[in-house]
Amino acid sequence: MMDKSLWDIAIEQANVQKDDSTTMNDESAALLIGSKNAGKTSLILRFLDRDEPPKPTVALEYTFGRRAKGHNIAKDVGHIWELGGGTWLSKLMEIPINANSLMHTTLFLVLDLSAPSELWVTLETLLTAAKARIEEVINELKASDPYIKDKLKKKALQRIGEEHPDKSMMDPFLIPLVIVGSKYDSFQDFDSDKRKVICKTLRFVAHTHGATLQFFSIKQEQLVSKMRALVSHCLFATNASKTLQMEHNKPIFIPCGDDSLQQIGTPPLAEGDIGRVQARTPFELWKVAFTSYFPQTISSNPATVPDPGKDSQFTEPAIDNLRSQKDEELERYRKLAERRVKEAQQNVYAMA
Repeated sequence: MMDKSLWDIAIEQANVQKDDSTTMNDESAALLIGSKNAGKTSLILRFLDRDEPPKPTVALEYTFGRRAKGHNIAKDVGHIWELGGGTWLSKLMEIPINANSLMHTTLFLVLDLSAPSELWVTLETLLTAAKARIEEVINELKASDPYIKDKLKKKALQRIGEEHPDKSMMDPFLIPLVIVGSKYDSFQDFDSDKRKVICKTLRFVAHTHGATLQFFSIKQEQLVSKMRALVSHCLFATNASKTLQMEHNKPIFIPCGDDSLQQIGTPPLAEGDIGRVQARTPFELWKVAFTSYFPQTISSNPATVPDPGKDSQFTEPAIDNLRSQKDEELERYRKLAERRVKEAQQNVYAMA
């Protein structure tokens, strides 16, 4: 029997890798979405160990991290996307969540714990948008893989534990999901009852979606270290933390599948109100309970999102000069139009 050449061995290895979906983990991805000014950029910078001031994220930004594979020269690559604008730019999720990335992307939903009046709106809007985008990609992939959704459901069930007693009451997210409660340093000064309501609600949402829940503050090094370890675990499959913290008086960390509906308890409604509230699902019941305690406001809209054309990090002298000219022309036209309206109104009054 002839010895195999290096070329033959290389072909065999390539065929093995083609059939092994785990090789996709060499280039995994994380997409960070969530509340405006919640610290998403700071989280990324601390994970990458970059000592630089965070800049506001205008739309969708990309960076990456690398991790050496033992003593090998080759490195794992972790793609990191950050969506700015709060809920307004959710349509841009179609760029990082696509047919090539779906099977190896983790979604990080970062929620500002210090602003509970916007928390539920942000949470529900972005989760709904992410689910819709994932369904779009699944429909694209069905032509080449009719069982793609079944595969994702199986992986989701494996993450929470196939024997979990709550699995029949859960609707696991089809890709790995991490819910991050940011600005814990401000949150810990809240009244105890408020903290309890927020913690129980986020535990319910995370648990029923098969998500990991972790509280975070850029100002507390212990929480920075824990967050860095969690991101590393999601991107590079490093060892996950075994710590479990469920108390509302401490920074919560609950890996997916480690919570239970029995431990979370009932929604924060008065006992007499639970039976009277009209809710078709437990999720809606918790929504009613949370929003009755923290009425929601919406601040994430086009008017509050900075204009990228005026952002110093995107300066282009030729384009900026041309835009400045057009802005001046527009202003002159606006003033001329206002003057004509006033003149027309004066003529009408004079004729009356």
